[in-house]
Amino acid sequence: MKRHLIAIIQAIALLALMPVMAAAQQQLVPDPEAFEKAFFQKTCKTVDFGQNFVKRFDINNDNLADVVVDHGALTCDGVKGPRCNADGCPQDFYVQVKEGGYILIATAQVYSYDFVQYFGNMVFMFQMHPRFCDRTDATPCEMRVRVRGTKFVTISKK
Repeated sequence: MKRHLIAIIQAIALLALMPVMAAAQQQLVPDPEAFEKAFFQKTCKTVDFGQNFVKRFDINNDNLADVVVDHGALTCDGVKGPRCNADGCPQDFYVQVKEGGYILIATAQVYSYDFVQYFGNMVFMFQMHPRFCDRTDATPCEMRVRVRGTKFVTISKK
Protein backbone atom coordinates (compact mmCIF):
# COMPACT_ATOMS: atom_id res chain seq x y z
CA MET A 1 0.00 0.00 0.00
CA LYS A 2 2.82 2.38 0.90
CA ARG A 3 4.59 1.72 -2.45
CA HIS A 4 1.35 2.36 -4.31
CA LEU A 5 0.90 5.68 -2.50
CA ILE A 6 4.50 6.70 -3.29
CA ALA A 7 3.99 5.83 -6.97
CA ILE A 8 0.84 7.97 -7.07
CA ILE A 9 2.64 10.92 -5.46
CA GLN A 10 5.52 10.60 -7.94
CA ALA A 11 3.09 10.49 -10.87
CA ILE A 12 1.29 13.61 -9.60
CA ALA A 13 4.62 15.41 -9.17
CA LEU A 14 5.66 14.45 -12.71
CA LEU A 15 2.35 15.69 -14.15
CA ALA A 16 2.73 18.97 -12.27
CA LEU A 17 6.22 19.46 -13.73
CA MET A 18 5.34 18.56 -17.35
CA PRO A 19 4.37 22.13 -18.40
CA VAL A 20 7.62 23.44 -16.91
CA MET A 21 9.62 20.72 -18.66
CA ALA A 22 7.88 21.44 -21.99
CA ALA A 23 8.65 25.15 -21.72
CA ALA A 24 12.28 24.38 -20.91
CA GLN A 25 12.54 22.25 -24.07
CA GLN A 26 11.54 25.11 -26.39
CA GLN A 27 14.57 26.36 -28.26
CA LEU A 28 15.40 30.01 -27.67
CA VAL A 29 16.47 31.60 -30.97
CA PRO A 30 18.55 34.80 -30.78
CA ASP A 31 17.41 36.04 -34.22
CA PRO A 32 14.68 34.17 -36.15
CA GLU A 33 15.53 35.91 -39.42
CA ALA A 34 19.18 34.77 -39.29
CA PHE A 35 18.10 31.31 -38.08
CA GLU A 36 15.63 30.76 -40.94
CA LYS A 37 17.92 32.25 -43.59
CA ALA A 38 20.83 30.05 -42.47
CA PHE A 39 18.58 26.98 -42.79
CA PHE A 40 17.56 27.79 -46.36
CA GLN A 41 21.08 28.84 -47.37
CA LYS A 42 22.19 25.31 -46.40
CA THR A 43 19.16 23.66 -48.06
CA CYS A 44 19.11 25.56 -51.37
CA LYS A 45 21.87 26.02 -53.94
CA THR A 46 20.47 29.45 -54.82
CA VAL A 47 18.06 31.32 -52.60
CA ASP A 48 16.20 34.62 -52.75
CA PHE A 49 14.40 35.91 -49.67
CA GLY A 50 11.67 38.21 -50.97
CA GLN A 51 11.03 41.52 -49.22
CA ASN A 52 8.12 39.99 -47.24
CA PHE A 53 10.08 36.95 -46.03
CA VAL A 54 10.28 38.46 -42.52
CA LYS A 55 7.86 40.85 -40.84
CA ARG A 56 8.51 42.27 -37.37
CA PHE A 57 5.57 43.49 -35.29
CA ASP A 58 3.99 42.85 -31.90
CA ILE A 59 1.65 39.85 -32.31
CA ASN A 60 0.84 39.22 -28.63
CA ASN A 61 0.33 42.77 -27.29
CA ASP A 62 3.36 42.78 -24.94
CA ASN A 63 5.10 45.76 -26.63
CA LEU A 64 7.95 43.57 -27.92
CA ALA A 65 8.54 43.14 -31.65
CA ASP A 66 7.79 39.56 -32.67
CA VAL A 67 8.62 37.89 -36.01
CA VAL A 68 6.50 36.24 -38.71
CA VAL A 69 8.38 34.35 -41.45
CA ASP A 70 6.56 33.79 -44.76
CA HIS A 71 7.90 30.77 -46.64
CA GLY A 72 5.83 31.87 -49.66
CA ALA A 73 8.17 34.85 -50.16
CA LEU A 74 11.17 32.52 -50.52
CA THR A 75 12.57 31.30 -53.84
CA CYS A 76 14.74 28.18 -53.54
CA ASP A 77 16.62 26.89 -56.59
CA GLY A 78 14.24 28.82 -58.86
CA VAL A 79 11.06 27.53 -57.16
CA LYS A 80 8.98 30.21 -55.44
CA GLY A 81 7.46 28.98 -52.18
CA PRO A 82 8.85 25.43 -52.37
CA ARG A 83 6.89 24.37 -49.28
CA CYS A 84 3.61 25.88 -50.47
CA ASN A 85 0.82 23.59 -51.64
CA ALA A 86 -2.99 23.53 -52.00
CA ASP A 87 -3.25 24.29 -48.25
CA GLY A 88 -1.30 27.54 -48.66
CA CYS A 89 2.20 28.51 -47.54
CA PRO A 90 3.85 27.93 -44.17
CA GLN A 91 4.15 30.91 -41.84
CA ASP A 92 6.40 30.63 -38.77
CA PHE A 93 5.40 32.72 -35.74
CA TYR A 94 8.09 33.69 -33.24
CA VAL A 95 7.40 35.55 -30.00
CA GLN A 96 10.12 37.64 -28.38
CA VAL A 97 10.63 36.92 -24.69
CA LYS A 98 11.72 39.47 -22.10
CA GLU A 99 14.78 37.40 -21.16
CA GLY A 100 16.07 37.89 -24.70
CA GLY A 101 15.58 35.84 -27.83
CA TYR A 102 12.54 34.35 -29.50
CA ILE A 103 10.45 31.19 -29.24
CA LEU A 104 8.74 29.57 -32.23
CA ILE A 105 5.14 29.25 -31.06
CA ALA A 106 3.42 28.06 -34.24
CA THR A 107 3.69 27.20 -37.89
CA ALA A 108 0.49 27.68 -39.86
CA GLN A 109 -0.30 26.76 -43.46
CA VAL A 110 -2.28 29.76 -44.75
CA TYR A 111 -3.31 31.42 -48.00
CA SER A 112 -2.90 34.88 -46.47
CA TYR A 113 -3.51 36.85 -43.30
CA ASP A 114 -4.33 40.32 -42.05
CA PHE A 115 -3.50 41.63 -38.61
CA VAL A 116 -6.49 43.71 -37.50
CA GLN A 117 -8.05 45.24 -34.42
CA TYR A 118 -11.00 43.30 -33.04
CA PHE A 119 -12.77 44.51 -29.88
CA GLY A 120 -9.65 46.41 -28.79
CA ASN A 121 -7.19 43.56 -29.42
CA MET A 122 -4.96 42.91 -32.40
CA VAL A 123 -5.80 39.56 -33.99
CA PHE A 124 -4.89 37.54 -37.06
CA MET A 125 -7.52 37.01 -39.75
CA PHE A 126 -6.27 33.91 -41.55
CA GLN A 127 -7.49 32.80 -44.98
CA MET A 128 -6.98 29.03 -44.97
CA HIS A 129 -7.97 25.85 -46.76
CA PRO A 130 -11.67 25.05 -46.00
CA ARG A 131 -10.72 21.78 -44.26
CA PHE A 132 -9.29 23.84 -41.37
CA CYS A 133 -12.90 24.90 -40.71
CA ASP A 134 -14.15 21.32 -41.06
CA ARG A 135 -15.63 22.05 -44.49
CA THR A 136 -15.39 20.35 -47.88
CA ASP A 137 -16.51 23.25 -50.12
CA ALA A 138 -14.12 25.52 -52.06
CA THR A 139 -14.63 28.75 -50.09
CA PRO A 140 -11.56 29.57 -47.98
CA CYS A 141 -11.84 29.22 -44.23
CA GLU A 142 -11.67 32.51 -42.33
CA MET A 143 -10.15 32.04 -38.92
CA ARG A 144 -9.78 34.79 -36.32
CA VAL A 145 -6.91 34.07 -33.91
CA ARG A 146 -5.44 36.01 -31.01
CA VAL A 147 -1.98 35.40 -29.58
CA ARG A 148 -1.93 35.38 -25.78
CA GLY A 149 1.57 35.10 -24.40
CA THR A 150 2.94 32.17 -26.38
CA LYS A 151 -0.39 30.52 -27.31
CA PHE A 152 -2.65 30.87 -30.33
CA VAL A 153 -6.30 31.18 -29.24
CA THR A 154 -8.95 30.68 -31.91
CA ILE A 155 -11.71 33.24 -31.51
CA SER A 156 -13.85 32.19 -34.46
CA LYS A 157 -13.81 30.29 -37.71
CA LYS A 158 -16.19 30.12 -40.63
